Amino acid sequence: MAVLVLPFLDALAHDLVQPDDGPAIDFSRPAGEPALTAADSVSWRVFKNPVALFVGGVAAVILELADPAVRSGVWEHSSFRRDAVARLRRTGLAAMVTVYGPRRTAEAMIAQVGRLHARVRGRTPAGEIYEANDPALLRWVHATAAFGFAEAYDRYVRPLGERGFDRLYGEGAASACLYGAIDAPLSRAAVMDLIDSKRDRLQASPIPFEFLDIMRRAPVLPAPLRPLQRLLIRAAVDLVPAWIRQRLGLDDSAGLHRWQRPVVRLIGRLADRVLLRSSPAVQSCLRLGLPADYLYR
Repeated sequence: MAVLVLPFLDALAHDLVQPDDGPAIDFSRPAGEPALTAADSVSWRVFKNPVALFVGGVAAVILELADPAVRSGVWEHSSFRRDAVARLRRTGLAAMVTVYGPRRTAEAMIAQVGRLHARVRGRTPAGEIYEANDPALLRWVHATAAFGFAEAYDRYVRPLGERGFDRLYGEGAASACLYGAIDAPLSRAAVMDLIDSKRDRLQASPIPFEFLDIMRRAPVLPAPLRPLQRLLIRAAVDLVPAWIRQRLGLDDSAGLHRWQRPVVRLIGRLADRVLLRSSPAVQSCLRLGLPADYLYR
C-alpha cells in the first residue's frame, strides 16, 4: 500500500496531542522500552488513525454524559467549558501515552490521573453521591472509550470483524486495571451487555447538547477545515446506539445524512494511509526499533 506523507497534517496532529501547559512527551525514548500494549496489537493500528480518534472520542463523551454521575463529575470538575481545545489536547495525550508510551511513563501518568480523580466527588442534581474513582464509573468510562474508538475505526476506516473487536477490547485489560476500572468488559459481547444494562440509568440532560455545541465551535481544526470538524461530529453521533440517542433526545438531524457516510469513510481510509512522522504511533515504532511505516504495511 502506498503511504502518503503530508507535513502540514503532521504538524496539526502533533499540536492536537501536545498540551501548551505541560512538558512534551518523547515517545521515541527510552530505546527498547515496551508499551502497555504490544506493537503488533489491533490497538496500535486503530489509535494511529486521527479520524477514528476524533470521531470515537466524541462518541465516547456523549455516552459518558448520559450517565448522571459521570456527567456531573465531568461537567463540574473539568476545564472543558472554559478551554475545550486544551482539555482535548490533555485527553488526547493521555490516550496516546496509555497505548503507545513507554511502560514506566504510562504507569506514572495513570497514577497521576488517579490522584486527580481522588479529589473529584460531589452530588448529582438528583442528590446521588459520586466519586470519580468509583470502579463502576471508571468501568463505564473505560468501556465507552473503547466502544467509541473501535466502532469509529470499524465503521469509517476498516472493518475489524468480531475477532478484531475482541482483541481490541482485550488489549485494554492492563490499562483498565491501572486506571481502577475493575472488571472492565474485555470483549465486544461484554461491552454491549454493559451498555444494555444501563437502560434504567442513562438520562436526558441539556449537557450533551452543550458539549456538542462546544465541539462544533471549538477551534480544534484550522478554519478552512471547520466544515470537516462538524461532519466528524455528526459521524460521532451516528455511532451512539439508537436507543441512547432517543433517550438523550438526539434525533436524526444530529447525525450523518445518508450521502455523508461514504464521505466520512473515504476520509477515514485516506487518513489511515497518511504517515505522520511526529505522531506517537510512529515515534513509538522507532523506539522499539521498528520501521517508521510499520503500522502502515
